Formats: sequence, C-alpha cells, structure tokens
Amino acid sequence: MPESSTKPYLLRALHEWCTDNGYTPHIVVHVDENTVVPMSHVQDDQITLNIGLLATNMLNLGNDYIEFQARFNGVTEDIFVPVAAVSAIFARETGAGMGFEVTDSNPYSDDLSSSKDDNAPKDPPPARSHLKIVK
Repeated sequence: MPESSTKPYLLRALHEWCTDNGYTPHIVVHVDENTVVPMSHVQDDQITLNIGLLATNMLNLGNDYIEFQARFNGVTEDIFVPVAAVSAIFARETGAGMGFEVTDSNPYSDDLSSSKDDNAPKDPPPARSHLKIVK
C-alpha cells in the first residue's frame, strides 16, 4: 500500500494553529476542472479562500478534498477543492504558513462513498456554475 501524502495533515495542522492563535487561515488553490469555486473570483487560474471557522459552514478538511459552504457577494456557494490543487495555506494577519507542490487532481471518486451501501446511488460532486458575469 502506498504511503499517504503529508499534505492534508499539514493543512489541518496549520488550520488548527491559525485558529488557536486567533489568525484567519486562507488557502491558495490552483483552479482546474475538478475544482468547484465561484469562477468570478478566479484570477490567473487561482483563488484564495478564507477557511476560517467564521467564514465557512460545514468545513471538512479531508485527505482528498476540502469541502465547505461560504458566502460570496451575499450568495451561499458550495466549495469543493481537491487537496492536490492547494498551493499554500497561510495566516492572513501575519503571512505565516506553508507552500505546497500542486499535483494533478483527481475527479470526484466513489472512494468517498465507501462507507455507504454499495448498491446505494453515489452523490456526484457539486456542479460548476454555468453563470457568467455580464458587464
């Protein structure tokens, strides 16, 4: 069995460190086809997301994916980020944090549903927004 990546563990540890010290944890994400974020906030294929407890709802810092809900311009959005696409985590107030190598992310897999009945329908990943900004 291959050794698991240290990246999700470090993300969780630095998130906890930021929270314990009263800082606001942010992640920088390389947006690819497996990333679900509000595209209007993406610049140069990157987005910076506040993953503080006050800014998120139902935050799940998993080994393969980071999932949560957040408000953008007053609208609640479902966010789905492959851990492989995270390039950094840092404290907004100090800039202290850590950078990571971005690797190819995998599409949503049935492995996340392994605890469910094998005959049960699988939940698909959240759909990307089809809306575009009109100026």
